[in-house]
Order: sequence, then structure tokens, then C-alpha cells
Amino acid sequence: MSHREASQGETMETAVITRQHVAKIVQEKGLDLFMDRMIDRLDEAFREESHRGITPARDGFLRGPENTAILEWMPHHQPGDAITIKTVAYTPTNPATHQLPTIVGTLTRYDDVTGSLLAICDGILPTAVRTGAASAIASRLLARPDSRVLGLVGAGAQAVTQAHALSRVFPLERILVHDIEPAHARSFAERAEFLGIDVRVAPVAEIEAEADIICTVTSVGVGDGPVLHGANLRPHVHINAIGADLIGKYEVPRSVLKSAFVTPDHREQALREGECQQLEDSDLGPDLPALCAAPALAKAQREKRTVFDSTGFGLEDHVAFDVLLELAEEAAIGDRVQVEHLPEDALNPYSFQ
Repeated sequence: MSHREASQGETMETAVITRQHVAKIVQEKGLDLFMDRMIDRLDEAFREESHRGITPARDGFLRGPENTAILEWMPHHQPGDAITIKTVAYTPTNPATHQLPTIVGTLTRYDDVTGSLLAICDGILPTAVRTGAASAIASRLLARPDSRVLGLVGAGAQAVTQAHALSRVFPLERILVHDIEPAHARSFAERAEFLGIDVRVAPVAEIEAEADIICTVTSVGVGDGPVLHGANLRPHVHINAIGADLIGKYEVPRSVLKSAFVTPDHREQALREGECQQLEDSDLGPDLPALCAAPALAKAQREKRTVFDSTGFGLEDHVAFDVLLELAEEAAIGDRVQVEHLPEDALNPYSFQ
């Protein structure tokens, strides 16, 4: 059932999925089902052009101490159906200063015909899970299918969902993890215990020398990158570069990018603020949706170094919202409320029903 069909007769009612609802949905359905569903739906949306809709590059404001934080809006338009807009804040000081996640946000869904608000929910967990799912899809295309060693540079919240997603599509046996905060690196094994995979803290040089797949998931500051050295990388390594999301912020050395096959998630956005800002457009391969639609292009790169420049874009959030609403409906979880004013006379805002 499309969002347009579902909204008939229910105009001006909004589905509200609170954090308690999200927790109950995930607990009832299970972490693996949640991640598997996200990977499947996202892969389907990437492969089928009719599902892709219109996703402009995100925009926003610099904010916070010395403009080190941002607040962005990330829209996606599925014509004739719905519009999803995520408002997301990136605040690298949150965990240490406020005991809050680095990334917080909300998802909203609007009816494409009436413009009314269809649904609203947490954006923190869907963002983390869909970002992990995108890396799993890119890695499944570009990394060796028998990849067994995962390297994580950065051991924060996103590292957990990266490891989870990749464990669903690869026979991982070992995870090597590094973080500039030793406590974060040490605690990762406990946070990822549910995966049942051996975890060990390691220096970046060892991760480069041993990992088949590396995910860079850091909050490195503008001008402070890269976080990889690049000297010891395996010839076939696949890198999921997650952290670059500001002009001047990057994690992977330019020399590595220049020697690798690079696929962005959203070309325009990646060239502006992802790893691809270090490159020219002509240096890039096809974007991830194009590779999903023509996987033979990716398979030919598996014995070479490859990089997925994951900046995150609105189509991913639209799909993540679809998954969450779908699971909520299956579990009969969530509330419906009237948020928007509905006057008795549409021409008189003071005529209350």
C-alpha cells in the first residue's frame, strides 16, 4: 500500500513513533531482522530507478562552539506518494559534555498530494542502521566475498552498526578496532558482544596490514585528517569512509583515493563534503545506486583497492522510515494523533471542530 493510498480518509492524522515504540519494535522483531530488512529494502531502492525519486544534496547551518557542529535538513521526494525530511544535528562534543549521541535527529513524512504530516519518529537509530546497511551493500559489491577481518577506525556508536551490518553479509571472524579515546576502543567488545565475533584493540598500522574491510567512523575535526596512514593497506582492501560530512573534513589520504576505485553514495554531496572533495569528478566511478543496478561493474574491482564514500542522503532516510513504519504496523505499535489544525471551515482558521 502506498503512502498516498494509506492517507485517504485519515488526512491530518499523524503516526507518532516514539523512542519507546522504536525500542519495543526492535526488541520484538530482533536486531538481525531489523538490519536485514534495512539492507534488503535499501538495496532494492538503489537497484530500481523507479524507487529512487528526487534527492537533493543536504543543506544546513554551522553551529555550536567555534562552528564545530552542524544542523542539516535532508529531503527526499517520491512524486505522487510522499516526502521525507530528516533534520539531523551533528555535535562531536555531545558524548563527553552532555552524555548524548553525536548524531541526533528526527524523521518526518508528508503526503505528496495534500502536504499533511503523515508520520514523525526518532532519527537517531534509523540513521545509524541505514548507514551500516549502506556499507554492507557497498561492501557486498566491492569486497572479497570471503572477507574475514574487519577493521574499525573509530569506536563510537556508528562502529556498532557498521560491524553488525557487515556481519550479516560476510563470514567475519575477527574485528580490529582503534580509537583515539582508549576507553572507547576498550568498551567496543562489550557493545558488540551480541555479534559473537572476536574483537581486539589494535593500532591503525595493524588494522591496515590485516583487515580485508576497513570502516572509518570518526569525528575527526576539519583539517585534522586523515585518520588512515595508507602505507600498509592490503592490495584488495575495501574501505567504507563514513565520517566526512563537512568541507575540509576527511579520513582517507588522497593518495589512497587516487589509487582506488571510488564510489560515492550521492555524487554532488560527496564532491562537496565527503572524501571525494579531495578528487575531481573524473576520478570517481559510478555511484552506489548505479553499481547496485549493474553489479558486474563492481565485481570487476574486487581484487583492487576500493572506497565507498558514504555521506548519507535522503533516499536512505526515506527507506529507513519505510522500514520502521512497516515494522510498527506489523507489531501494531505506535500512536495516531492530530497535530495539524483542522478547522471546521477550511476557509476560516477560527472555526474549531
